[in-house]
Amino acid sequence: MKQEIRAHNSVLDLIGDTPLIKLNRILAKYPGNYYAKIEAFNPGHSTKDRIALYIIEQAEKKGILKPGDTIIETTSGNTGFSLAMVSIIKGYDCILAVSSKSSADKIETLKNMGAKVYVCPANVSTDDPRSYYQVAKRLHEETPNSIYINQYFNELNIEAHYKTTGPEIWNQTNGLLTHFVACCGTGGTISGTSRYLKEQNKDISVLGIDAYGSVLKKYHETGQLDKKEIYPYRIEGLGKNLIPSATDFDSIDHFEKVTDEDSAHTARELAKTEGLFLGYTSGAAIQGVKQLAKQGVFAKDSNVVILLPDHGSKYLSKIYSDQWMEDQGFFDTEQIENPQKVEVIR
Repeated sequence: MKQEIRAHNSVLDLIGDTPLIKLNRILAKYPGNYYAKIEAFNPGHSTKDRIALYIIEQAEKKGILKPGDTIIETTSGNTGFSLAMVSIIKGYDCILAVSSKSSADKIETLKNMGAKVYVCPANVSTDDPRSYYQVAKRLHEETPNSIYINQYFNELNIEAHYKTTGPEIWNQTNGLLTHFVACCGTGGTISGTSRYLKEQNKDISVLGIDAYGSVLKKYHETGQLDKKEIYPYRIEGLGKNLIPSATDFDSIDHFEKVTDEDSAHTARELAKTEGLFLGYTSGAAIQGVKQLAKQGVFAKDSNVVILLPDHGSKYLSKIYSDQWMEDQGFFDTEQIENPQKVEVIR
């Protein structure tokens, strides 16, 4: 029998089919069983690999994209990395308008992945010409043979997760999950996954995590965009100062808001208790679950799946930097243990 080398054709073959891991310690004092969907196992180390590949391949099928064309997008970092990665394999140029809130680690990574990067001020209105939304639109208009991914208002963002993330979770849990928890930024992840899961079992409760400083929770509850809710916050890829059409609010049962400080500490706790070195939004997701558990949302027989979006290596200069944590005042709270110190032997 002829032997063959078993290898993937490219890194894109590794997107999806991420593992589900039981959380044994960080949520042990709360009723229920908790499972983490670890999206850092994607080759681009985030859930955004799914939408980057799916949206680009749909554009190819429609004849919108051909090799040598340019892909343009707004991003807090993860979508940009995923688009840059896919662009390398498929032969596209990549231009990214990035929020200044993105970590230096993310920005440097994007540049090293061959993308042209424009860093835009985070704390300006969405219609300000300096905002990353407006910069991306301008670049699209000025660049021949380009497409603007526009993840916040692209239905394919939802569709990608409906076709991949939702079925994966349903199969991995054998349909036994009772709750699904995910952070909400563009809203594609939670919306697409929720649509699929609720089609299988309408009683599954879908819980969105939002940030203080974002408008999503109040809009979900009232149908009103309250600009008084908007103020600067530090978490990347969570919450919004506009209402993305890629968020299907009808598919989400409840939103829970979390703070920058709590989310940062919970991400660090996740590393020290479960050995999972994950990102800022992963800390936010677990923090939201803690708050919901304290409110009595989960029962002893609850099976809770929590989507954890990306890897901690993207935040070395932020939440995993003691200096950054100190600069934010995040080590000032009495109940928080002191940061770990490094002893240097000379």
